[in-house]
Amino acid sequence: MALPRGLHSLRAQLTLANVALLAVGVIAATAVSLMGTGHYLLGQIDTHLMRSRDSLGESHLTLHQLDNLGATAVLREGLVPQLDGSATPDDTFAMVDGHGTVLEVAGLRPTRAQRALAAAVGDPAPFAAAPEPRDLTLNGAAYRATASRLDDGTYVLFASSTDALDNGIHKALKLDLTVGGLLLALLAFLTMFQVRRRMRPLEDMVETSSAIAEGDLTRRVPSRRETSLEVEQLRLALNSMLHQVESAYRTRERSAAQLRRFVADASHELRTPLSAIRGYLQLYDRGILTDPDERKRAWERMNGEVDRMGRLVDELLTLARLDQRPELRLRNVDVSRLVRDAAEDLRAQQPDRPVTVSASGALLVRADESGLRQVLGNLVANVRAHTPPDVPVRLDARRSDGTVRLTVADEGPGLPEEDAARMFDRFFRTGSSAGSGLGLAIVQGVIEAHCGDVTATTAPDEGLTVTVVLPAGVPGD
Repeated sequence: MALPRGLHSLRAQLTLANVALLAVGVIAATAVSLMGTGHYLLGQIDTHLMRSRDSLGESHLTLHQLDNLGATAVLREGLVPQLDGSATPDDTFAMVDGHGTVLEVAGLRPTRAQRALAAAVGDPAPFAAAPEPRDLTLNGAAYRATASRLDDGTYVLFASSTDALDNGIHKALKLDLTVGGLLLALLAFLTMFQVRRRMRPLEDMVETSSAIAEGDLTRRVPSRRETSLEVEQLRLALNSMLHQVESAYRTRERSAAQLRRFVADASHELRTPLSAIRGYLQLYDRGILTDPDERKRAWERMNGEVDRMGRLVDELLTLARLDQRPELRLRNVDVSRLVRDAAEDLRAQQPDRPVTVSASGALLVRADESGLRQVLGNLVANVRAHTPPDVPVRLDARRSDGTVRLTVADEGPGLPEEDAARMFDRFFRTGSSAGSGLGLAIVQGVIEAHCGDVTATTAPDEGLTVTVVLPAGVPGD
């Protein structure tokens, strides 16, 4: 599943945002550049006009003196030669009286450009009094104009065209827009390329999420060398979350399978004594059990099955309470005393079995005494049920590295590797052995409730050693 390619995609939005920002920058830079250029060039024109006006004003000449001295030629030399006809010169001047009427100079009749300038200016007095040249239109062209007053009251009008300035700015604008457009196109291409490369980790995340949604819980987001720090952090966080999701899913599936197996095993274990009791009751109801000895034997069998069912229910209730993590009744418990009591119970039940006890002195831990008694009772009962009565048994209790270690070891037949891996499973029994198969599961549940650990070491013909490790402190601290 790829990321969307439309205008609403993140890739398109990032590209448009970069292009828009550059476009704003290009427009702003172009505007500032053109305004600065126009202001500079206009200042050059105004400086040229003001220099001419100031030079003439400081000479204190009159129109008659200009005619006699040939100053007109000087003026013409300082300005671009006049062009008569329809064309408009870049620079022009004209002599006018106080009413704006064009005057002849050195016997030369006014040109069309001079008459147009005088007509455009009208009253020359404001132009002469203005501190800077003014804008005017001469034959449809833009000009900057000023005026200088002679000592006899006549005026000299000066004008310079700004068409060259406007044409230059227009060409500069076209050049800036062309270069700006190329820059925008280049930026759009580079942004698309970079965004596509940077968005590949996000595409990997989308593909991984889609694969997981389709059932592949083992998929993870791969690493890329060109990824950024933030995207890499997101990848690591997403992979960590996916690992937790997979673990939770596997745990739920395993728990569901264990629950189904537990219910099936419990039903099977309860069905056996119930079937036996039902069978004896049917025999009694039909009057088949007429002999007193048969009735007594049937009664004893039913009582035995009832006891067996009662023990099974008690063990199931114990496991159910352990699954709910009950609050333990903690107090100081002498583990050495519990080990010695368990050994005495085993000697009383099987006097011919060699029992070795290594638990001298007081060994106190904070624990639930009834739970630890049940642990030792189940371990000893497991030895009693699965080993011959003359097999030696060793019970040991000691403190080691801040923990308390309880060991119950026998020299019996042991277990193969496949059975040893399942010996703490509920309802697991080897061969045709008696019992419900819940004893060691209860041992594991009680020890885990104490935040401890239980392990087993066994092999065929090498006996079985079960080691219980309890923390020295209070569980849960």
